[in-house]
Amino acid sequence: MLELAYLQTLPQQRALLKADYADFIVKEDLGYAMTGEGEFVALYVRKTDANTLFVGEQLAKFVGLSPRNMGYAGLKDRKAVTEQWFCLQMPGKAMPDLSRFNMAGVEILQVTRHSRKIRTGSLNGNHFEILLRNAVETDELKVRLENIKNFGFPNYFTEQRFGKDGHNLTQAMRWANGEIKVKDRKKRSFYLSAARSEVFNLVVSERIRQGLANQVLAHDILQLAGTHSWFTTDEKEDLALLQTRLENHDLQLTAPLIGETQQLACELENKLVERHQSLISLMKRERMKPARRPLLMQARDFHWEFVENGLKLKFYLPAGSYATALVRELVNIDENE
Repeated sequence: MLELAYLQTLPQQRALLKADYADFIVKEDLGYAMTGEGEFVALYVRKTDANTLFVGEQLAKFVGLSPRNMGYAGLKDRKAVTEQWFCLQMPGKAMPDLSRFNMAGVEILQVTRHSRKIRTGSLNGNHFEILLRNAVETDELKVRLENIKNFGFPNYFTEQRFGKDGHNLTQAMRWANGEIKVKDRKKRSFYLSAARSEVFNLVVSERIRQGLANQVLAHDILQLAGTHSWFTTDEKEDLALLQTRLENHDLQLTAPLIGETQQLACELENKLVERHQSLISLMKRERMKPARRPLLMQARDFHWEFVENGLKLKFYLPAGSYATALVRELVNIDENE
């Protein structure tokens, strides 16, 4: 993985991230309420230093179910305090007594019923509360905070997407080059995601380097803000009008999640994507559908406060965006292992 460009400049300060579990709090927003009835038992759980998948498997085991009958909307950071929904498929069965469920770092906050399985990806986003320890109030950092509030941050995939020491990306490259075969479904998914994420990051980074992160180009693929709909500009369209809509946050520039067919976009993007023919061939073999993702992301309800031991942040991000990508624009991160 290459060093990615900053939307602003390299931060001057260093700060400690996740020095304590409570320094990184995540609360899931599914975007819909539980129905209160149905064949699924829904559990709202607070986890501290706990792996999402493992917790779900232990909940299923406790009530005598296979992990296949358990669902959740998304993986959450382990070294954090996180709140999220799980569901257990129990048609025709009484509500289980979970008062004796005992697992370190896990607290069941709510139990109800729901009519559908909570599936991976079926969430709106997440609320974050983050403490950056040792960050101090300076003019430089205050300017960075204002810029993120007004202009957003690069919507990069960050380290957790690529695995420890970039392992998932390394394996994806080996798979693409025919050096290994991958049969395990989870590993296949992780490796394909890492490969797509790498190409996305490189496109975003290069646009930033060339000063084009907020500039509409001919044949750019634009997304209507707040939707998953996008369209490609053509020679006949008024780029100046589209530029105004972009600056008014009505539109968003996008970058590619490569798939089995290559999306023709602006010349800069096409050239960057074409450099990765082995990954493109892998996507074709695996029949991955191409997709788009916003190039920049803007946090909602973005607030900050300087406190005695650092900088407190509160904000909301839509599903799929990374809080650490936002933090990266503010400070150089020291992650306490």
